[in-house]
Amino acid sequence: MELHILIDGTRDLGGQLYRQLSEAIRSGRLTDGQQLPPSRLLASQLGLSRKTVSDVYDKLGYEKLLVGKVGVGSFVQTPHASPQRRHASAPLASAQRIARWEATPTPLRRASQETPARYAFIGGRATPAHFPQDEWRACMLHALRQGGQARGRYGPVEGLPALRAAIAGHAAFSRGIHCTEEQVLVTSGAQQALHLLAQTLLEPGDTVAVEEPGYPVARAVFASQGARVVGIEVDEDGLMVGQIPDGTRLIYVTPAHQFPLGMPMSMARRHALLERAQQLGAIIIEDDYDSAFRYEGRPEDALQSMDRYGIVAHVGSFSKIMLPELRLGYVVLPQAIVAAVQTVKYLSDCHTASLGQHALAKFIGDGHLLRHIRRCHDIYAGRRERLLHWFNGPLAPWFRLVPASAGFHVAALAQAPLDIAELQRRARQADISLYALASFYHGPARHEGLFLGYGAIDKLDIDTALAKVLAILQEIAPVSVSAAASGSVP
Repeated sequence: MELHILIDGTRDLGGQLYRQLSEAIRSGRLTDGQQLPPSRLLASQLGLSRKTVSDVYDKLGYEKLLVGKVGVGSFVQTPHASPQRRHASAPLASAQRIARWEATPTPLRRASQETPARYAFIGGRATPAHFPQDEWRACMLHALRQGGQARGRYGPVEGLPALRAAIAGHAAFSRGIHCTEEQVLVTSGAQQALHLLAQTLLEPGDTVAVEEPGYPVARAVFASQGARVVGIEVDEDGLMVGQIPDGTRLIYVTPAHQFPLGMPMSMARRHALLERAQQLGAIIIEDDYDSAFRYEGRPEDALQSMDRYGIVAHVGSFSKIMLPELRLGYVVLPQAIVAAVQTVKYLSDCHTASLGQHALAKFIGDGHLLRHIRRCHDIYAGRRERLLHWFNGPLAPWFRLVPASAGFHVAALAQAPLDIAELQRRARQADISLYALASFYHGPARHEGLFLGYGAIDKLDIDTALAKVLAILQEIAPVSVSAAASGSVP
């Protein structure tokens, strides 16, 4: 690439070149250690004599802005106190809109970017060490060969046919989903699926019903479209359908494993939800984020498989069961909105990157995904058992677990008034990351407690970490001897 230098006219050629190079180095536009073009090449590009360019390089070298290496070239040497160039900002007509976006909350963003503690009970994150790297590498090599046949062309907006067919088969096998591959839209993770549905279905002022507590990112996505987001309480049977207000256009639920409390939605409540949505003409978004891992009880069909009205959009993701950085997910769309959502997807990003799609299609087709899920299921089951042991035993005087039969997180409700923030602070000093349930409530938290993910913490580390948590609790919230006797330290 040519170095961006503008030479105007025929006067003071060396001065023009010097001033532009000096300003570019001092402002940081040319970074420290960056190599400049050889004097002969730059002279040819700018239509100058080589001597003019060489003289400028020498002057910059004298000022210690360039350093020459014999036989190699000339390299930028940024001054230690390089002043930052300030850009004047003109008043913008969209200033209020920009300010609203700047003020829009980005829940869970900080938690996902922070440096994890040695013992991290973070949710929604798997252990990378258990991912089948060799199998995935072979699938990526296959994808590179497939990509070579279609290189230089955009892919289909709805996703590669091979992956859509693989997803339709996988969803039917594992979740009882009834769909054709034409209803499957490949997305860059579940979050993009939520955003596409919100863009397609919502106008400013429309009402969206979400679970309270619930997934705060979903609430933020709907609110960003100007929607009126209404929190609906949950009980042991899931979303309290009777609280869904008239005029609701969209209903967001996590029926397989309520986020963050963990209980499944009862069958009676599911039927009631479908009937209420049909009366309203509303679309239900079923977020099926971690239902692949079930530890007890009979498996339940997805809400979409019970849908007789064509109103359930089933959202799934491979980020939780594989790796978050893959950014691959999908949504099984009701037939009535397939074309509209595809249009929004096309205008959003044209299509999801094809290389990962080719690899994932082969990964699913060759059976690697199911084998990976089975292998991880046994690992997560062992970790879950350790959590149950501690919270049903030594930690029982302080916390009560919400019954959950799937996923890889549990919720622990405080048994008595407890300073959760102080517990978190003391735990972090012991290199333990704990997460409060209160952060998943939009309004005042009805229940204080902890959200405990066990996808990213080893089984043996759970014992070490919770022994330290027990010691902290005994210091900040001591209980009577009779209460503490409800469990014994292993």
